[in-house]
Amino acid sequence: MRHVTVNVAESPLAWLAARGHLNDAQLRAGERLRADYERAGLAARVTMRWDAAPPGKSRDGARASDASLARIDAHRRFHAALEAAGPGLADICWRVICAGEGVSGAEKALGWPARSGKLVLTLALDRLARFYGTG
Repeated sequence: MRHVTVNVAESPLAWLAARGHLNDAQLRAGERLRADYERAGLAARVTMRWDAAPPGKSRDGARASDASLARIDAHRRFHAALEAAGPGLADICWRVICAGEGVSGAEKALGWPARSGKLVLTLALDRLARFYGTG
């Protein structure tokens, strides 16, 4: 019997990079896609939002509109990045990078053969690195 420490907060991308399966450019591109996904607010909400309403206008200008513009920009970048990845590669990007699904789970859900997901993910990350300019 062996004891293993697992960090449940670790993303599948960070797990792959820590084991040498991804280079720095691929990891940065994946993290940029995930950040755009989060900033755009595309994740499904399970409960009601209880955070404070966005602040109103201040003397410096409209902070709420700046937040909305940042969200719109992130939304556009996210969809442009998935388009740059390509139709066959966008599925694995969304499942592993954005939804945090493991590579083996994504392979099963997409009906792919075992051990093919990591190769397809690295190809998709190479395209994302080119799109984001991280490679």
